[in-house]
Amino acid sequence: MHFTQLAPARDNRRTFFIIGALALVWVITYNNLQPIADWITYTLLGLSQESHLGTSFNFFIYDTPKLLLLLSGMIFLITLVQTFINTEKVRAAVEKRGEGVGNVMASLFGAITPFCSCSSVPLFIGFVQAGIPLGITFSFLITSPLMNEVAFVLLLGLFGWKVALLYLTSGISIGIISGIILGRMKLERYVEGFVYEIKPRGIPRGVLEEKLTWVDRFERAVQSTRDIVGKVWLFVIIGIGIGAFIHGFVPEDALTGIMGKDAWWSVPVSVVLGIPLYSNAAGIIPIVSALLDKGASLGTVLAFMMSVVALSLPEMIILRRVLKPRLIAIFVGVVGISIIMTGYLFNLVI
Repeated sequence: MHFTQLAPARDNRRTFFIIGALALVWVITYNNLQPIADWITYTLLGLSQESHLGTSFNFFIYDTPKLLLLLSGMIFLITLVQTFINTEKVRAAVEKRGEGVGNVMASLFGAITPFCSCSSVPLFIGFVQAGIPLGITFSFLITSPLMNEVAFVLLLGLFGWKVALLYLTSGISIGIISGIILGRMKLERYVEGFVYEIKPRGIPRGVLEEKLTWVDRFERAVQSTRDIVGKVWLFVIIGIGIGAFIHGFVPEDALTGIMGKDAWWSVPVSVVLGIPLYSNAAGIIPIVSALLDKGASLGTVLAFMMSVVALSLPEMIILRRVLKPRLIAIFVGVVGISIIMTGYLFNLVI
């Protein structure tokens, strides 16, 4: 009996050591991606920092491993947490609160998570697998990239508390309202089947308490990470490639020249222009500042920023692996219209 108890303990220690070593490698690699990308681009390949090709290639070399690391790490942690959670109870609790409250909770959670549009996808997949209603998961997916604490602080410092507060309340409101609309449309059939086939790694239905060792939990997390990353990695690379091209070859002056016009069509055009671009909310702030300096109205600029971070083309390409084209089109339409209405509202009020 004594030796039987020691064996699992040794297995757990060995597993913790391996996972800890891999986590350390993950952290070191992630924190040094930019210097590595700079060295490869500007030293090894000799590309100019001022050239379009150099800028695009550096963006690609940096963002590809960054998003793949985030994707793998987030799925692993989410699955590990799920092994402690009875997903049926979570689903029942969310459904009991119903739409509205559930959407508010998801949007508020999205507002405090520091993810860009592409790195929010793993959590979106996890919510769907856990049986959380699709409209509520969309509230998170929309709000998470829209709301960024760095962007909030920058807006507060550059434009004052009124603009920062408008940014905060409008982003959360768009997430809540869009999620409710999408939820009422009953679009579950447009989610790719494999998302539902990959079973959640939490406590299964009908089991009050599942006895798992740490080895079991880590094995489930590794398997889930392999399943999901194996199905979406190519779409991630394609999306980043498009974003890198636009990042390096689309001149900012052309963008400000189009959006700097105070016309009725400026808001919808700014939303359409923002979709192909790829950045997080903090990264788009310098363009926001330049546009405002050139005389663009605040509502137009905020609509552009929201479009960039919530409806980026790379995000749509990654989502295509888990959502069918019709659902992606509906998602873009609902969120796009919400952003356009918000832009017009701000232009009327301010």
